[in-house]
Amino acid sequence: MTENAKNKQNLKELVETKNFVEHLSIDCVIFGFHKDKLKVLLLKYHDLDLWCVPGGFIFNDENLNDAAARTLYERTHLSNVYLEQFYTFGDVRRTENNVHQKLLENKNIAVEKNHWIHQRYISVGYFALVDYTLTYTFPDSFNEVCRWFDISELPELAFDHKEMIEKGLLHLRKNIDYQVMGSNLLPDKFTMKELQHLYEAILGEPLRRHNFQRKILSLNILERLEKHFTGSANKAPYLYRFLDNSEIKNLDFDK
Repeated sequence: MTENAKNKQNLKELVETKNFVEHLSIDCVIFGFHKDKLKVLLLKYHDLDLWCVPGGFIFNDENLNDAAARTLYERTHLSNVYLEQFYTFGDVRRTENNVHQKLLENKNIAVEKNHWIHQRYISVGYFALVDYTLTYTFPDSFNEVCRWFDISELPELAFDHKEMIEKGLLHLRKNIDYQVMGSNLLPDKFTMKELQHLYEAILGEPLRRHNFQRKILSLNILERLEKHFTGSANKAPYLYRFLDNSEIKNLDFDK
């Protein structure tokens, strides 16, 4: 069986499924961090020059959070990753440019006009912060390529997925201390400089080193470890790690 025939068969099996919750879907904005750049994971539709955030449908016997975790695992093979709902997308016009219909037409798959795949969908938005170096990417029945993009260099996006990324990033910026601490965007041990670069990538602006260090240390969420010796003549920086929740006392994220 050719790759195109296999994709057509998988897509046909998906649209024939009747075990999904009607009019509801999940979309996951998955952020990663690599070489001081904040990135987002996107998928390219088969035979279309359009991209989207990873998403999917919810089985009738599936919890909403479980569906989001399944979607993340199917695209990255990462499990036990922190996921959070950040917005519900319900504009009546959000699916007017019905990409699914175009995909089916390109694959010569005929379905009735009132088929569930053509109906209006309300999407529950989740976002995740993952270690870019630990992820492998896997496309699905609708998509042929799965790839990381810098958030400042996004391709053309389907539906309202540009708005999803913007709102996901806004949520991340508003809750940056809490989100970064709970993520795995950095290795277990990191320098203060590496942490500052992550903050700057998320906030989209440079930060003063001394002000940043004073603010971060005031949160009491870090433990200072040994020095990071590289063999160079420069002064070795200290390594840090995030404290576990059980280790944190009197934490105030609003400082």
